[in-house]
Amino acid sequence: MESAADGGVPVSGLPPVIDLNADLAESFGNWRLGDDDALLAVVTSANVACGFHAGDPLTIRRACATAVARGVAIGAQVSYRDLAGFGRREMTVPPDELAAEVLYQLAAVDGIAKAEGGRVSYVKPHGALYNRAARDPEQAAAIAAAVCAYGPRLPVLTLPGSALETAVTDLMMPAVTEAFADRAYRNDGSLVPRSEPGAVLTDPESIAARAVAMVVHGTVPTVSGAALEISARSICVHGDTPGAVALASAVRSALEGAGVTLAPFA
Repeated sequence: MESAADGGVPVSGLPPVIDLNADLAESFGNWRLGDDDALLAVVTSANVACGFHAGDPLTIRRACATAVARGVAIGAQVSYRDLAGFGRREMTVPPDELAAEVLYQLAAVDGIAKAEGGRVSYVKPHGALYNRAARDPEQAAAIAAAVCAYGPRLPVLTLPGSALETAVTDLMMPAVTEAFADRAYRNDGSLVPRSEPGAVLTDPESIAARAVAMVVHGTVPTVSGAALEISARSICVHGDTPGAVALASAVRSALEGAGVTLAPFA
């Protein structure tokens, strides 16, 4: 069995260690989304929007500054260029163009993070790019190549068994697997599309219980009622889910109550 450091569930007999991540810096101009300050008091890693699906420069800078002050790891949440669709509309982008756009976003947020005394510690695709890279080897390879060009030891956060995990490990880069506390799963380990009923979960108690099961038992119930085995070093709660701060707080409290230590993976 993998160790937590390898991105899997903890070795039997050792105290579980897990990262708790959430999407942040997704406001844009006068359009406000989420409570970054409140979430940064709860999570251990922050997926910071890079301006392509959300996030203006001031919002990004403030999120990075607060993350540094609170010891929260900063991740670059790269996306398709899709402000109007919040990065959740699937696009077919040529691999060389996608690699350049991922590199552009990563370099921009890392530059802001460094100006605030921190750095980008990992990369996580957002929305449609995340889902596409989970199954599309070509798009996954473009993301992996861009990250490798910037920093070959920079971890990439992704679904277990995804095309992106394979592309990253093929380049001898660290891939870190995650599970979603507030999303429904299919039997094959993929996420239920947001267009389908029940795809996004909002009840704090049930989400917290799912997170504990993911970390302590390595399973999550699917929409069909099956117990899906899952190996994750990080648990995600979406920053734009209704009541995100309460959900993240419930997840953290439940994990700590179960004897789990929360710490960034990077």
